[in-house]
Amino acid sequence: MTRERETLTKADEGKRVLNTDGTEVGRLVEVHDGRGYVEPDPSFVDTLKAKLGWGEASADAHPLDEGSIAEITDDAIYLRGTL
Repeated sequence: MTRERETLTKADEGKRVLNTDGTEVGRLVEVHDGRGYVEPDPSFVDTLKAKLGWGEASADAHPLDEGSIAEITDDAIYLRGTL
């Protein structure tokens, strides 16, 4: 079942982040106070930590606010534009 929404939660950590054209731009590694942080090229370990809720945003992570999100599904976060 696919759930569609626009609000980030800790459960979204580890999901792929895609531009409007479907290009993967990174993984959501951390959610803090409603703002997500996208790691552009996370390692396997970083992705696994994010999925377990242990992720931390590095200096390379891009902030992502909810206004940039078109939809969130079980598998990915789709942006309204590009990151």
